[in-house]
Parts: sequence; C-alpha cells; structure tokens
Amino acid sequence: MTEKRPETVPFWRAKSLDAMSTAEWESLCDGCARCCLVKLEDEDTGEIHFTDIGCTLLDAKACRCRDYRNRSGRVPDCVTLTPEAVRKLTWLPVTCAYRLVAEGKDLPDWHPLVSGSSDSVHQAGLSVRGRVSVVEDDLAQERWPERIVLWPNRTPRRRRKPAVA
Repeated sequence: MTEKRPETVPFWRAKSLDAMSTAEWESLCDGCARCCLVKLEDEDTGEIHFTDIGCTLLDAKACRCRDYRNRSGRVPDCVTLTPEAVRKLTWLPVTCAYRLVAEGKDLPDWHPLVSGSSDSVHQAGLSVRGRVSVVEDDLAQERWPERIVLWPNRTPRRRRKPAVA
C-alpha cells in the first residue's frame, strides 16, 4: 500500500495578503498591466473610468513597467499596492489577483501561478498587449476622455470550445 502525500495548498489560499513574503506578493501579479492604464475620475460622481492610454513607464508589449523599482519617484501618481491599499482601491480590475485574494476568491486558470506560464494571461486575452492606443506623454490630457474604454474592468467571457464534428 502506497501512502498518499498530503496535497500542498497554494500560498494564496493558505495566507492572507498581509502574511505573504515579498516574493509571494510579487508573484501574485499576473502581468496583465491593466492597472498601468490611465484612469480618470468623474469629479461629480467619483466614478473611475479606464482608458486605453498607457502609463509613461509601461512597456505595452511586455506588459511590464520599464522602471519598476523607481516607478513611484518617476510617476508621482503611481499607486504602490500594499495589502491595505488593495482592500481600499475600488478601481483594481475585477480580474486582479490581489483583489481576488483579498475577496477570498481563488486565482483563475489563466493566472501564471496556476497555469505555470507567464504567457497564459496574454493567451487568454486578459492583458493590455495590443490594446494600448498611446502612452500618456504622447496625448494631450484634454483628449484623454476620448480614450475611455470598458474592457479593463470587465470579466472576460468564456471562450467557447469549437463544436466537434
């Protein structure tokens, strides 16, 4: 008789955001870069609107920050995610792993920690790759409202599997 090994529970199910190591915290980022899109706040309602405008430091092809270590100093309104910030920020995309874990939800199958591939977020069509129209420095701020889009804060529809003939 062979003895079964106990199943290891992934850290994001076993730990709170506050209890994660720096490496665990950083690995939660799926690399979608939706949080790196310029967001506009309606002054009357406080509602946040996503645009398809990338942050000045966003590498839209790689979906990564060009200067992650120094981003807060170079981009004054860059928000550093912390467990406390994650619990307060209402604009984090509905697909954001930090938000999902904070809400007690599991990571989706396309998340790199689940799939084992950093490309799975792109293959699932969830990243900003190919969807950023312009970088914020290249478009006058008065034109930013023209670039409001809905997709960054929507849960993607499940892709249908092709019918078997």
